Amino acid sequence: MDATQQDATARARELQRSWYGEPLGALFRRLIDDLGLNQARLAAVLGLSAPMLSQLMSGQRAKIGNPAVVQRVQALQELSSQAADGRVSAAEAAERMEEIKKSAGGSVLNSTQTTASTGAPTVRRVVREIQSLLRSVAAAGDIIDAADSLASTHPELAEFLRVYGAGRTAEAVAHYEAHQS
Repeated sequence: MDATQQDATARARELQRSWYGEPLGALFRRLIDDLGLNQARLAAVLGLSAPMLSQLMSGQRAKIGNPAVVQRVQALQELSSQAADGRVSAAEAAERMEEIKKSAGGSVLNSTQTTASTGAPTVRRVVREIQSLLRSVAAAGDIIDAADSLASTHPELAEFLRVYGAGRTAEAVAHYEAHQS
């Protein structure tokens, strides 16, 4: 790979980090590992061609153009988290992946998937829903710009936008927990 290609790949990965919270190669590898998939199966569940998935993972392409695919990625991230935590069995994960694959986007998770043993939504689930909503209306860079414009007059709201709209889930969970009464 020449220097121009390396620069383009680095730019694409940085854009992915701003739009999706991390480069898609890292995100997709985590989904593959947590859900016991291979790249072809992940591409099929997401509704992408295998070459497109490969281009996104390698940084040859920066953005997922189809909003329904983005929503499937978000649904798989939540399922991956549940599988990694042991809250979902391999068989249940496989069943839910089929639901995600068939979805046209939007939420495919039902209430039994969003609750802990207490029946209350988990903090992580609440945070992920907030992040998903914010990220469905604007890219991370736009959210940061909005936060910057609010910072002088509404610093708490600006912080909220930065943390939930462009930050990592762990940071948002910590923010959420710190602001509970």
